[in-house]
Amino acid sequence: MSDRDQTLTAARFSERIRTATWGQHGDAESSPYMDALMDGRLDRDQYAALVGQLWFVYRELEATAGTWAGDTIVAAFLDERLDRRSRLEADLAVLLGAGWRSSLAALPETEAYVARLEEVGASWGLGLVAHHYTRYLGDLSGGQFIGRVVREVYGLDRDRGASFYAFEIPEPGAWKESYRRRLDELELDEAEAARTIDEVREAYRLNTELLAGLGRQVLGER
Repeated sequence: MSDRDQTLTAARFSERIRTATWGQHGDAESSPYMDALMDGRLDRDQYAALVGQLWFVYRELEATAGTWAGDTIVAAFLDERLDRRSRLEADLAVLLGAGWRSSLAALPETEAYVARLEEVGASWGLGLVAHHYTRYLGDLSGGQFIGRVVREVYGLDRDRGASFYAFEIPEPGAWKESYRRRLDELELDEAEAARTIDEVREAYRLNTELLAGLGRQVLGER
């Protein structure tokens, strides 16, 4: 084992995750779709396309998480204040109108993302935690900047049209650190730790592919 590998093995599990996936943060943030969104170059319907695809993802993630609520390990990470499905539905009603469900169709990339959530959720609690971590800690971190941009560009309100980004968590920084401590307290052998980190990588990859699909749909990107 190299000195670097020994250092990573000795590090806190949450730090190992962050180190192993750091490059993938940038992949999603620098996608053509996100660049256009952050630059204010998308119209309201083009932004709504993202909200619609996220609805498919969170619908599956939160439904699956509910089936694991009785599992001691998984339950330690669940917090109803994180749930986004109802907020996405409220935002879609503002952005697309009351008949928003009939106008939505999952992209192939979104279908692949949902299929992976279904597969993991059927038998592997820590795999579900890997996806839970990737989505919600991202929403409480970079997602807050995205929320500010979206509210400004589209004239949306924190509780009307952009509620996806609003969390009823008084101290998000402290909450995120508590979440990371729970990761660090997991009693995992090296094989299970490595497998879980690989699933976090997969979650980032699937999210990046979703954004790439949106770029092709909305911007005509190849």
